[in-house]
Amino acid sequence: MASYTAQQLNGAGTPTEVLTGQKTFTLTNPSSGSAYFTVETVRNATGSYANKPTNALGTYATFVGINIDTLITSSYISSVVVPSGASSYKFTPTATVAISSSMLRATGGVTLVIS
Repeated sequence: MASYTAQQLNGAGTPTEVLTGQKTFTLTNPSSGSAYFTVETVRNATGSYANKPTNALGTYATFVGINIDTLITSSYISSVVVPSGASSYKFTPTATVAISSSMLRATGGVTLVIS
């Protein structure tokens, strides 16, 4: 289980841990408004995803408190709107996501626990 603070997730974000098998992403938004959480594959030196892993491919399920209609995904990035309070979803990657190969980012003071 890994925990990430709002400071770690703000701005450029923080590198992810290894993700293998199903993981639960538990997000806590302390504000009264919505915020955003994004997982993005690290781009190459030219700013593209060429020759980068498709870290966002997989199964997204069991949304609790998060409207599934706010989920936006591609092969390299996933993002959800995080409502006020605690919410969660489960992600099972198609292939192992290597350590530091994706960045975790959030707005609005959101914190994250991956278990």
